[in-house]
Amino acid sequence: MSMQIVEKSGEGLSRVYGVTVPVADLTERLEARIAEITPTLNIKGFRPGKVPPAHVRRLYGKALMSEVVQETLNETTQKVLEDNKLRPAGEPDLKPEGDIEAVMEGKADLAYELAIDLMPEFEPVDAATLSLSKPVYAPTEKEVDETVADLAKQNRTYEPRTGKTVKAKDGDQLLIDFIGRIDGEAFDGGTATDVELVLGSGQFIPGFEEQLVGAKPDSDATVKVTFPAEYQAAHLAGKDAEFEVKVKEVRAPKDAPADDEFAQRLGLESLEKLKELVKGNLEEQYAGASRFKLKRALLDELESKHDFPLPPKMVESEFAAIWSQVQQDKEGGSLPPEDADKTEDQLEKEYRKIAERRVRLGLVLAEIGRANNIQVTEQELGQAMMEEARRYGAQAQEVFNLLRQNANAQAQLRAPIFEDKVVDLIVSQAKVKEKKVSKDELLKEDDLPAGYEE
Repeated sequence: MSMQIVEKSGEGLSRVYGVTVPVADLTERLEARIAEITPTLNIKGFRPGKVPPAHVRRLYGKALMSEVVQETLNETTQKVLEDNKLRPAGEPDLKPEGDIEAVMEGKADLAYELAIDLMPEFEPVDAATLSLSKPVYAPTEKEVDETVADLAKQNRTYEPRTGKTVKAKDGDQLLIDFIGRIDGEAFDGGTATDVELVLGSGQFIPGFEEQLVGAKPDSDATVKVTFPAEYQAAHLAGKDAEFEVKVKEVRAPKDAPADDEFAQRLGLESLEKLKELVKGNLEEQYAGASRFKLKRALLDELESKHDFPLPPKMVESEFAAIWSQVQQDKEGGSLPPEDADKTEDQLEKEYRKIAERRVRLGLVLAEIGRANNIQVTEQELGQAMMEEARRYGAQAQEVFNLLRQNANAQAQLRAPIFEDKVVDLIVSQAKVKEKKVSKDELLKEDDLPAGYEE
């Protein structure tokens, strides 16, 4: 194929090429496509394989030319990359020049501009030269006992209070029926029977439970409340309501001792086994926090050790994603407090820095992963798709099938697995010193601007 390629500009990591493919080449390819499909056509009035090419062109010319143009664009773009030994960062941008309609009609050359961002050339740091500190904390016996005691508290039972002067106290459980009314009219979802309500648990809207403290068994009460302004059911938000409540039973909490019997109620064979399980869960939680802090320290270290130019489009698209979230948070009133007083310019400057950090770290991790031939296996991807699908409960199977067909969604699930594997590799080669810290220190959130979370 005779085509003309001209480099129009090349600054930093950006390149723009002008590409022209003569109309004669396109026509030749179109004729070849027509000749290829003619024998397969079954058209009324013609014997199979005997349809005149001019008739085929009239019927299918435009659709076939569209295929020819698409193929030509793919091939010529690939040729520009190969001939110039370019390693692109992301998809190249194609901008047609001239009249595309005339190209489709076979009356004009195909001319387009190809804009490419290149991958920066850099030597990643040698992982063996990195020194990292890993904060660690192990759960104490006292902590395990306290967690088991909390479990027993959450699983306490309630027994009816008896006697002549029974009055409900904070922490008691009431068995109630109720009818709720707004302006004298019962409303949807405001009526229920045999509801178990623990006073002081905050299960019901503010003000409701407090008004039942002191209620007696077998009594009626009127509870007046105002639904919160941001209540999830919009038709009730901010409205005054009156509940007619029938108190059927007042029950006192009965703490279950944390013993073998309690462990068996939870489906375990003994208290010892329950403690082992609790200890294992705590260790897992603290190991996760340890790893998170170590990874954060590693990423900070990697950022400080690399300084190379970044592909502009990559930074732009990362910034656009972060910025649209910032705007959403701003409109929803959920900007972090430290951002609330900043000007638009200050915010933009900070979040652009964050976008640059993310792109730089992404490129460093990708390069280290590439050099060490790190791959995400089909099994790992399948596991991630299953975990993602499970979050949708009843629709899990449907979501899993959608993920299996969606290459973009798979790429998004693949990225964090790849990153974790590269991080594990670097950590295994670096000098890592464990540092014992307190539980509070381990679980304390690091002071970093929002968006720095990887």
